[in-house]
Amino acid sequence: MKGRSLQPRGKPDLSRRNLLQGASAGLAASLVGSWLPASSAPSGPFTATAAAVSTQGASNASIDPDHIFIPKPVASPVTLVTEPVMGSDIPVQLIYVETVDGLYAPIGLRKPPRNGPFPFVVFAHMNGGLGVRWIREWTQYGSWTLEEFLKAGYAVAWTRYRAEVNNAYGPRLVEKRREGRQLFNRGPLEYEDAIAIIKYVKTLPYVDPSRVGYVGLSHAGEMLMKIATEYDGLRASIASEPASHEYLALRPAPPNPNGPLPETLKVNTEEMQRKAVEEVRTRVDMAGAMERIRAIKTPIRVQGRDRDHNQAVFRLNYELLREAGKDVEWQSYDHDEHGFIFVRRNEKGVYAPDPTQLQVVKDSMAYLDRHLKA
Repeated sequence: MKGRSLQPRGKPDLSRRNLLQGASAGLAASLVGSWLPASSAPSGPFTATAAAVSTQGASNASIDPDHIFIPKPVASPVTLVTEPVMGSDIPVQLIYVETVDGLYAPIGLRKPPRNGPFPFVVFAHMNGGLGVRWIREWTQYGSWTLEEFLKAGYAVAWTRYRAEVNNAYGPRLVEKRREGRQLFNRGPLEYEDAIAIIKYVKTLPYVDPSRVGYVGLSHAGEMLMKIATEYDGLRASIASEPASHEYLALRPAPPNPNGPLPETLKVNTEEMQRKAVEEVRTRVDMAGAMERIRAIKTPIRVQGRDRDHNQAVFRLNYELLREAGKDVEWQSYDHDEHGFIFVRRNEKGVYAPDPTQLQVVKDSMAYLDRHLKA
């Protein structure tokens, strides 16, 4: 039979699983034996016999008890590296956060110089991947928005998570066990890494766990919708230009005879936007989308961009939340660049936010202040 080894009748089962089961007996006794000098009989403190160890019932402190015996927990400190940030007195702490399957997602955490506890905002930029190098680059060259929150008394973090897997969202992650280890019904996804990060920052002694928020851009805005559907641990959140196609179960649009639209349209009047939302509604699996949305409890601010080619998706994301009776707000801005909420250094190495960027960050902070500082 698959997964089992049959032993001849009358002979002991010497399989690894059998030896490791009941670590209080055979394996513990062999460990005691391994501590004895090879040339001497047991004496003094080493008088325990196999039978005695078995009776004492030694417990196994291992995270992997089906495969190894550990008499006491092995220290496992969080990996943390502190690095300076150009133009700032507040360094970044690079931390590797364990995710649901034991792999690690890097974050770049910064906090005000006081002891806290601080409200905390998790920042997520578009699709994932690229690892800790992405954290380092954006901390040095794309952190103006986060630094404005730092000045206002928030602890903040840039986050990385797995790369997006196209059209993989659907069944919830279910964990079972095989050979004493994790067995999932599917691979973990990027939004589940984000949940692990949120849960981790809540454990930090200088963070108020009841005042944690999230700001996600584009795909990371869609991630927020997935997070909020399955996890109720955010006090408030912002989905900026959320590309929620997959979350809303949006069917593809028919081919455009004029080719794909540019990311930023030259003109997108209110009437054009209204008609585009109506068209997108016809392609949504409304039953599936609303079932997901009904589970949301987190307050959400949806931020659009007037001339974005996906503005209709942003707006419909908001409208469906509102129609479901959720705590939701909407504001849209006119800007030439997708992702304008996150200000990067210019060619001279200087942060020079334009008026619209100043406004969107001011509005975002005011919204989170109402929820995280009240």
